Amino acid sequence: MLPYWRLSAYYFFYFAFVGAFSPYFTLYLRAVSLSATEIALLMSLMQLMRILAPNLWGWLAERLGMRVAIVRLSALMSLVGFAGFFLTTSFGGLFAAMALMAFFWSAALPLIEGLTFSHLAGEGHRYGSIRVWGSVGFIVAVLALGLVLDHVAIDAVLWVTAAILVGILACSFTIPESAPAQVERAALSLSETLRRPEVRALLGACFLMSAAHGALYVFYSIYLVDKGYDKALVGWMWTLGVVAEIIVFMLMPRLMRCLSLRAILLLSFACAVVRFVLIGWGADSLPVLLFAQVLHGATFGAYHAAAIAAVNLWFPGRLQSRGQALYGSLSFGAGGMLGGLLSGYTWEAIGAAWTFTLGSAFALAGLVWLALGWPSSMRAEANS
Repeated sequence: MLPYWRLSAYYFFYFAFVGAFSPYFTLYLRAVSLSATEIALLMSLMQLMRILAPNLWGWLAERLGMRVAIVRLSALMSLVGFAGFFLTTSFGGLFAAMALMAFFWSAALPLIEGLTFSHLAGEGHRYGSIRVWGSVGFIVAVLALGLVLDHVAIDAVLWVTAAILVGILACSFTIPESAPAQVERAALSLSETLRRPEVRALLGACFLMSAAHGALYVFYSIYLVDKGYDKALVGWMWTLGVVAEIIVFMLMPRLMRCLSLRAILLLSFACAVVRFVLIGWGADSLPVLLFAQVLHGATFGAYHAAAIAAVNLWFPGRLQSRGQALYGSLSFGAGGMLGGLLSGYTWEAIGAAWTFTLGSAFALAGLVWLALGWPSSMRAEANS
């Protein structure tokens, strides 16, 4: 039987951590007097480890067949690493704690995605109904913590986030193992898969999409507070984006019956081009910001669901963990690190508006690469 609620609970707490950590930890770092460049360096460690670590963990999971054990180790050591934030506010100490936490944190999601698709077997269209609980967890965390931070000290971020990590650890012990589907040896060649032009186009475009989101994930909360919006509204803005994401996740089975994965991805990239221009130049208008956040349903929700479905299709059987790790490393890892580090420099050098415009340019480059590298003639294969 599909362990629907156990997988959903893990996604809930995993993305509740993201909802507490990503929007508000940068505010904590600024409160302890770190510069924009230091904040960008620290936050980019999360992406750096997502380049290096997932492929190691994916290789170990493939070799040892112990995906769940690695997920549990990841949860435990992430909590140990996070505990370092309670001990110091020096840049060196924070750097060490972030590196330890990020190395183990990066192991979990590709393995969980692979486990989820293994348990779903031939019902991959139900992925969105499980993943949507991650979005719910994000909303609960970002909204509640945003309201709380208008009344308590900013270091409450540490306590709330640590409690969520405990929840992740508890959930990791409820998830059952599932052997990956057995396929013919001929289908297990990673090098042959990576030689396919549509695979390279997808991975390259995903790299650029994550780079486009770099400034958003590092500086969006700081940006809104500097514009005069209170922290509760910051929480509501993040919540609006994830509500849009939830709606898209719930609609994905219907969308995938009507549109090819390629078409969904191209539309998502086009929305990203528009979104980051609006954030950069229209932040003084609340209606413009609201519309830009609604576009998160396309720039993350539809994009991620379609991309991960394509990866699951093109990296079958025992390549599943490696494929998910590669997708995470190149997109959220390398792309996110490039976008985050570059935004840390441009934020002070050319300003917020042009930094978000640079994100729009990354999305446009990804749109072009995907359109040219994944011919529309391959639509039927992707829809299968």
